[in-house]
Amino acid sequence: MQTDVRPESMQRITTPELAQAFIEEQIAAINKQVGPDGQVLLALSGGVDSSVCAALISKAIGKRLTCVHVNHGLLRKGEPEQVCKVFGEEFDLNLVYVDAVDRFLNALAGVSDPETKRKIIGRIFIEVFAEEARKLSGISFLGQGTIYPDILESKDGIKAHHNVGGLPEDMKDFELVEPVKLLYKDEVRVVGKALGLPDSMVFRQPFPGPGLGVRCVGAITRDRLEAVRESDAILREEFAKAGLEGKVWQYFTVVPDFKSTGIKNGKRTFDWPCIIRAINTVDVVEVTVEHLPADLIDRLVQRITTEVPGINRVLYDFTPKPPATVEYE
Repeated sequence: MQTDVRPESMQRITTPELAQAFIEEQIAAINKQVGPDGQVLLALSGGVDSSVCAALISKAIGKRLTCVHVNHGLLRKGEPEQVCKVFGEEFDLNLVYVDAVDRFLNALAGVSDPETKRKIIGRIFIEVFAEEARKLSGISFLGQGTIYPDILESKDGIKAHHNVGGLPEDMKDFELVEPVKLLYKDEVRVVGKALGLPDSMVFRQPFPGPGLGVRCVGAITRDRLEAVRESDAILREEFAKAGLEGKVWQYFTVVPDFKSTGIKNGKRTFDWPCIIRAINTVDVVEVTVEHLPADLIDRLVQRITTEVPGINRVLYDFTPKPPATVEYE
């Protein structure tokens, strides 16, 4: 069993050859840990870490891995469908898809405090995941996409990297399977490519745990949440067309809970603004703002105000970190 300390002699995984060697090593380690009959359960968000973890464990034990994908309604456009297609069809995993959108959004209705929103999302996610786990028999291992920065932050007291602590008592005895826990994020991406995951997953932008819930600032409503989702999809599409995909660290839209007057089709409107944030960073401690070409900004304004119901203004956030943070909540 690996420890939680990365050996100083461990070679950085930077090439497909090194990734393949790591994959073969982990297949052997997983089989040794799980044994010939052990079954693993994994919460699959579709993010880089959990996706690579799922692909790697499945390569070792096949159908003895069961993945649970919980759609809480706070994912970006097309992401639940992509998870189901990639892992349910292409990788042919045992994938349990749970549509819990109404359950999450009903619980979040009228809640404006950011920390309370986060706690509600986390609590319900654990409840849904545990409910699905109880429907299965023979599960004694819990797969988790912990990576090395999580461990370092845990040791420094910044955060706990094991989410098993939030599970109900009847699930706390599950043994963790963490095949990428000694890798940095860039190494996880190299391994993901070697496993055959699509670039859209491997090079996915950082995405907060509460998802679009922290970008629908204030109390979440379904119409405003949809405005965030649709404007974000337009932003990502236009960045790809402009050749900025992969060149800008993170870009997203925010729709705050206030309105202003405007004009659409010759009539007065009273709608939300959409705020665009595009940033670059090396360590996330300090963040700089990406200055976009004027023609790209013009296209974004035209498309978002025309195609997204409820939006009549587009604003651009020029604030670095510090004094601002990456997200708004």
